[in-house]
Amino acid sequence: MRRSRLFIGAAVIAVALSAGLTVASRSDTAEAAVVWNEDFNGAAGSGVDSSKWNFDTGGSGFGNQELQYYNSGTSNVAMDGQGHLVITARKGSGGHNDCWNGTCQFTSGRIQTAGKFTQQYGHVEARIQVPNGSGLWPAFWMLGGGNWPTDGEIDIMEVVGRDPNRLFGTLHGPGYSGGESFGGSLVAGSPWYQAFHTYAVDWSPTQIVWTVDGQEYFRATPASLAAAKNGARWVFDHPFFIILNLAVGGNFGQGNPAGLPNESRMLIDYVHVSTSAGTPAPPPASGGKALKSSLSGRCIDIPGGNAVDGARLQTYDCNGTAAQQWAANGDGTMRSLGKCMDPAGGALTNGTPIQLVGCNGNPVQRFTLSDSGDLVNVSANKCVDLKDRNTANGAQLQLWDCSGGSNQKWARA
Repeated sequence: MRRSRLFIGAAVIAVALSAGLTVASRSDTAEAAVVWNEDFNGAAGSGVDSSKWNFDTGGSGFGNQELQYYNSGTSNVAMDGQGHLVITARKGSGGHNDCWNGTCQFTSGRIQTAGKFTQQYGHVEARIQVPNGSGLWPAFWMLGGGNWPTDGEIDIMEVVGRDPNRLFGTLHGPGYSGGESFGGSLVAGSPWYQAFHTYAVDWSPTQIVWTVDGQEYFRATPASLAAAKNGARWVFDHPFFIILNLAVGGNFGQGNPAGLPNESRMLIDYVHVSTSAGTPAPPPASGGKALKSSLSGRCIDIPGGNAVDGARLQTYDCNGTAAQQWAANGDGTMRSLGKCMDPAGGALTNGTPIQLVGCNGNPVQRFTLSDSGDLVNVSANKCVDLKDRNTANGAQLQLWDCSGGSNQKWARA
């Protein structure tokens, strides 16, 4: 959405520790760790999961002079019983006479995850079929908080009905918001509304890449943003929450809303969030084999440099010793002092300690460092995590569900 004024502030997910270890399957999974999934498999007419989604409501125009009143509940946002969420824009006031311009002309829906799910970096995608109609403005996007545009906005997909073959991917931030935003577009040979398409961003500390059906059409970096927008500041280095909505009219939607049918439907098949898929990463050409925590600034370390089987890995002041040098091997293992990073006991549950063990070819010893800084155990589909968010020397490591938090972010140093 091009302009966004009033929003609930985002909140970082809190993670609670669990006790106990159990031996789990040793089969491999995908190299990208799933963070959050919504597949909309509810019964026809059922509403969204309130543990995941909030409603934005009202007819304020939302900073864009939009023409709809956003309802809560299932009147405009409901499952179709066929694996889709349907957001329906309907002609008529729905009994609301308190829109910014008087009696409301349309009702529709807008849902978001503020306070229930946020993500910093990774792969964020949705499979969506946008509706057809001049004056419609469907969007799949993210906000970094309630202080717009300072907190940032990532528009993953916008298609306006007045220009149905054009897809927009856009950033908004301080000095580049609204009509001065920074982004790109893709003009297709046929209208986007004719089929479902997969709209996504791959987001890392150094860039955001927009794709549709796997095809890249725009990328932004701090340098390209600064060059295009007079040194503008990159503000996409903190958690964002997800928004889905179907607006009508507005400063960007425009078109001919009066000519719309009585109902227009936006279908969402799923929303999936994962860490960026990656392959085991060798150290950069400039050197740097240590794995440094984004939270504490300390490096993954073998205590006392003693490469005994079962040594519990820790973080310690980065010192360049061999006990902190981790090589990404061709078989997917992370190796130091001739041995492998390993989940204790072969367990793949939350809270499993990370240890050093002789390399044995077991798939549970495969770890990959993603582009977004997640050190993922491939078999567990979980991230290497600083236990209790401990920033001191000697902090222990464990497996935990990937949350995107700084206690799970690692960089070569």
